[in-house]
Amino acid sequence: MIQRYLQLPVNNSFFLFGARQTGKSTLIKSTFPAETSLHYDFLNSETCRRLTANPELLRTEVHGALSSRKISHVIIDEVQKNPSILDEVHSLIESPLSISFVLSGSSARKLKRARANMLAGRAWNLTFFPFVFKEIEGLFELDKILRFGALPSVHTAKDDNEKSEILRSYVNTYLSEEIELEANIRNLGGFLRFLPLAAAQNGEIVNYTNIARETGVSYKTIREHYKILEDTLLGFFLFPYGRSIRKKMTKHPKFYFFDMGVVSALNKKLKVPFQENSYEYGRAFEHFIVCELMRMDTYNRMDLELSFYRTERGVEVDCILETPAGKTIAVEIKSTRNPASSHCRGLYSFKEKVPHAELFLVCKSPIRQKHKDVLCLPWREALRHIESLCQ
Repeated sequence: MIQRYLQLPVNNSFFLFGARQTGKSTLIKSTFPAETSLHYDFLNSETCRRLTANPELLRTEVHGALSSRKISHVIIDEVQKNPSILDEVHSLIESPLSISFVLSGSSARKLKRARANMLAGRAWNLTFFPFVFKEIEGLFELDKILRFGALPSVHTAKDDNEKSEILRSYVNTYLSEEIELEANIRNLGGFLRFLPLAAAQNGEIVNYTNIARETGVSYKTIREHYKILEDTLLGFFLFPYGRSIRKKMTKHPKFYFFDMGVVSALNKKLKVPFQENSYEYGRAFEHFIVCELMRMDTYNRMDLELSFYRTERGVEVDCILETPAGKTIAVEIKSTRNPASSHCRGLYSFKEKVPHAELFLVCKSPIRQKHKDVLCLPWREALRHIESLCQ
């Protein structure tokens, strides 16, 4: 069993949110023994129906379990399917019982829309992702990750055909049927036309107007579709660098899906291996590094501000990291094995505006190099070094 990077708290109640098939249930089961846990799975229709009709049953069943054995944790999987249950959870947390709640779900969207009790101050909020590099370092094949992503079921599949079939099923079933149910989408056809266009623009500045025109829906609907992907943890925005929130919000962001394999499936490129020097390979490598940086921030609770830098002339830096202590780290990502000064143009531009920034080029070079103020690092070393700088 692969050791996951996220360590779940054992003495606090918490929400664990993450897209489907990231391994939430496996991690929970490995952390909290069945002997000392009471487990509810709301993917089980009967269980969900029974407790939705009578949420107070949770309280009587918890008391009943405590009367026969020592229970330390109550686990509720896919809690967003029954938002009303959280009032009972709140009551039990406030009671004299010495139990903690583990509440997992693929989205907080439905809970928020239902104005559910989010247990403010009583339950931590944690986010879970596909495998990160540190978790599978000994089994890591970069080209496979760029093509098929790092969902656990995909990574452990026996061959490329099985990986492809899992990803097709994920896209065709989860992203269409289940997102419709979770997000209450009225125009599913428009959403399904939107998905491959969003995947084709993965990692690029979002052009809401163009996508609206191509899908035949409104600009406002496209913005809502992106918000659905964000709320269901299927992707995240990276906003442009700016010294004020107002300036950031008036410019268009980039959007990255949460997994490279999902992008390959949506783009129908699962059967096509990447050519290392191709444009597509470079985009996938950038996607991988940006996801690693975002997950590093989330898992380590670093409270970083992540953004990208782009001038009016199109000079760009892929990722800017700002720490709470005021440190600024600029990261350009290139899949080249031979970094040159020409790859650092965006970093030089950023240095003129932010002289104290530390500059890095993350690449596939076998050894570190230096070009003026830019440290060019092999990607493995770069991820470790940047993490240490942000601590």
